[in-house]
Amino acid sequence: MPSAIGTTENKFMPPSHCQCGQLIFFENAQCLKCQSPVGICPSCWNLTSLKPASSSADEGIVCLHQGCGVKLRICQNQRLHGFCNCLVESSESNEAFCVFCRLNEMIPDLSIPGNLDKWRKLETAKRRTLFGTHQAGFPFGPHQEELQPPLKFSFKSDYSEPVTTGHFQGSITINLREADEVERERARVNLGEPQRTLIGHFRHELGHYYWSLLVENTCVDAFRNLFGDERNPDYASAQQIYYSNGPAYNWSMNYISAYASMHPWEDFAETFNAYLDMRAVLATASFFGLSRVKRMSVKRMVAEYGRIGVIANEMSRDMGLIDLVPTIVNSPVIEKMEFIHDLTKSSP
Repeated sequence: MPSAIGTTENKFMPPSHCQCGQLIFFENAQCLKCQSPVGICPSCWNLTSLKPASSSADEGIVCLHQGCGVKLRICQNQRLHGFCNCLVESSESNEAFCVFCRLNEMIPDLSIPGNLDKWRKLETAKRRTLFGTHQAGFPFGPHQEELQPPLKFSFKSDYSEPVTTGHFQGSITINLREADEVERERARVNLGEPQRTLIGHFRHELGHYYWSLLVENTCVDAFRNLFGDERNPDYASAQQIYYSNGPAYNWSMNYISAYASMHPWEDFAETFNAYLDMRAVLATASFFGLSRVKRMSVKRMVAEYGRIGVIANEMSRDMGLIDLVPTIVNSPVIEKMEFIHDLTKSSP
């Protein structure tokens, strides 16, 4: 594990601009001003304007991002369900799924009323999360299947049998109920969480995945020095202790959240989540001129995140909303974030 902490440039997907100058956002499939199609190009990894490749509808579309010009087709989920704005290269078939959608092992039963809308929300959150994960430097992309274990997603309903959101051997399962705002808020209140979001679920579970991919067989000793020994106590015992006794009263001195104090695996996943939260917020702040620093160390990122967080939280309170940045990042957590940041240097 490298000991030197370098700098990083925030490249998460903030808003972009259409060829006509109009602001376009990550979820847009069309410019609201000139009506041009927009989407995520899998070749240059940009949210960009598109144009027809020719007068023939069968010829697809072309990425207009500077220097790209790749011919593309729409994703099969856009064709069938109208909710994916990532493209596939024209060399693939008309029925091809994009780099995000092809990771699905299981989707909900769409014949059940309401499931399509819930799945749409989950896919939107998954797409934004994975794009940011890729931009942060963690391995993900067209050759995801070459990673071991490969990343997969299952979206399941618990109306007929219990479903637990979690990760196992590269497969991330998300309970469809999490896409129900009322159910999600009820769970947040019952569990005493400051926030509970779909993007937060994806980032947390991806933390478990990247522990398996990048830590377990490469730098586990360095991990244990910071996060603790995941073998003692074992996960099941730690879980039972946590839910019986709750977190230690002073958990905030060493952890990003109360849940992180349960077990080193959860500490890593919660810290990974917070690291990606920070990177995304700072990238958006930079796009809108709220932060002028493009490249910064993890310590500098944390300081800037705190500054932006104070502003964002006061705006949220002005509207009677939950704080956007509900956590304080202390020195032990910064060290853990530096560890996670360094993992990108040794990624496959």
